[in-house]
Amino acid sequence: MTTLAATLSVADPAARDRLLDAIRFDARGLVPCIAQQHDSGEVLMLAWMNRDAVAETLETGRVCYFSRSRGGLWRKGETSGQVQRLVDLRLDCDGDALLALVDQAGVACHTGRRSCFYLAPRDGTLAEIAAPLVSAEALYGR
Repeated sequence: MTTLAATLSVADPAARDRLLDAIRFDARGLVPCIAQQHDSGEVLMLAWMNRDAVAETLETGRVCYFSRSRGGLWRKGETSGQVQRLVDLRLDCDGDALLALVDQAGVACHTGRRSCFYLAPRDGTLAEIAAPLVSAEALYGR
């Protein structure tokens, strides 16, 4: 993996553009991004980014994704308060996947769990291996 955010000054527009140009976005203009808690290594979620989402993330330090269902930018935590702050951004060897090392405030999953990866095969069934830490009502006022 190449650690581009650590070697480029992303505050500099030219350096940011070089980073953005190194990413191989798919035909829809998207790239998958894995969010990982920087200090524990816990994988929190997988989401998609487009060029604007990556640029905003680098500019603000707050992780922004592209919502395929809404067709627009999605700033993690804008409705739930469960914000992700960028610690580092890494591009894989093929340039077609990102790893965002983040500092996650609260839970990452919309179900109220710390991680979106809470289902696992157990005893011939798909079991929930982590309970919600926060209710949907508390997250979204529903």
